[in-house]
Amino acid sequence: MRLVLSALVPLLGLFIWRSKYTLYYNILTLPDLPDGYYSEGNTSSLCSPMKSAPDPDFKHCEDLHLWDLHGPDGTVNERRVIVTCDSGRRKWNTVMGPLIDPHPSGSLWMHSTTSGQTTRLTLENFPQGHTFHPLGAEAYPSYSGNASYLYVVNHAKDKTVIEQFLISPSSSVAKYIRTLSHPFFISPNAIALTSPTSFYVTNDHVFTRRLPYIGSIVPITETILGLPLSFTAHVTIDPDETAEKPILSHTFAAPFVSFSNGVSISPSGLEVAIASSSLGRIYFYSRNTTTNALTFTTSVFVPFPPDNIGYDDEGNLIVAGHPHFPTLGKLVKNEIDVAPSWVVSVSPVAGETTTTQYDLKATFPASNIIPSPGQNHTVSTLFQSNGKVFSSSCTAAKDSISGNLYVSGLYAEQGVMICRS
Repeated sequence: MRLVLSALVPLLGLFIWRSKYTLYYNILTLPDLPDGYYSEGNTSSLCSPMKSAPDPDFKHCEDLHLWDLHGPDGTVNERRVIVTCDSGRRKWNTVMGPLIDPHPSGSLWMHSTTSGQTTRLTLENFPQGHTFHPLGAEAYPSYSGNASYLYVVNHAKDKTVIEQFLISPSSSVAKYIRTLSHPFFISPNAIALTSPTSFYVTNDHVFTRRLPYIGSIVPITETILGLPLSFTAHVTIDPDETAEKPILSHTFAAPFVSFSNGVSISPSGLEVAIASSSLGRIYFYSRNTTTNALTFTTSVFVPFPPDNIGYDDEGNLIVAGHPHFPTLGKLVKNEIDVAPSWVVSVSPVAGETTTTQYDLKATFPASNIIPSPGQNHTVSTLFQSNGKVFSSSCTAAKDSISGNLYVSGLYAEQGVMICRS
């Protein structure tokens, strides 16, 4: 017994040391965030809900993704925003709990940056009785008006799967194609497409809330201790839509990461970023575009547990997350009304950032929490709020065409916020 303890105590100390910034600043300490800060100006005049007309299903939105519509010459003629929402998240959340009622279905939405209209997508041919709780999603770009595949992680009643749809720029329909399943789809979270029929997918936990008896204890232990058990895989599927049981090629691309959450591919296609929520870090990998193999290059701290991430057109990584985990937990339990939000940009710079003071334009700078971003990167705040302007940020996207910043809220009643430049 003493031998076991002598081995476990230093190992536990190591895990706690690895998570020290997250444990102290995002669990034990509530950051003094303002009601609202936006890097481009006043939040009251520049930031507003995406959908002006109230809709009971357009809330608790998890992921949002910019869908590019290319013209015949290859240029982006229009950019739309695809959003996944789940108004029943308070009763069914396989990551944070609870698992009470899986039957109220989530929803998919499309926002036009041109018209400003937000439309619900009708799920055509979706199997009757198949529960739908969307999380991460991504659609392949459209060229010359053609339809594109849309992949959506679905935390369904019995197990988590990935749904394949077909969407068209000319309609508000998501046509169901098939459900993708695999033994290693343990807890899929986010998707980054490498082709119309292949993608990276993160699995955020190995121990999930679905486990009987221990499901309420072991996953949170995996999260808080930052156990490096989760992974990102690359998946290639059979292009034959009619295949009753599509063949999936599954390859581990980035194993041994603590709470792998968001994933994104740089505009060049040569770099992949993965968010580690437990450690408050972004891991960067070089990507072999032929084999899709990933090689770790560096990591950068962010001032909160990151949720979803996405590159903008200039190669800046936009990161949204949850600055105070206990407050988010209270929000999940309906004990409070709002939780803090924070969005930063992790940007490449020439040379090493050595100063301990940075992000100084923000009301509450990131340098109050984390050390220098280190070699070749800088971190700057785009938006932050104690929850009063916007609550529970989990995904953000910066559109360089319109200049808009889009932020979704995991438990936000207004669903998505738009901040205009």
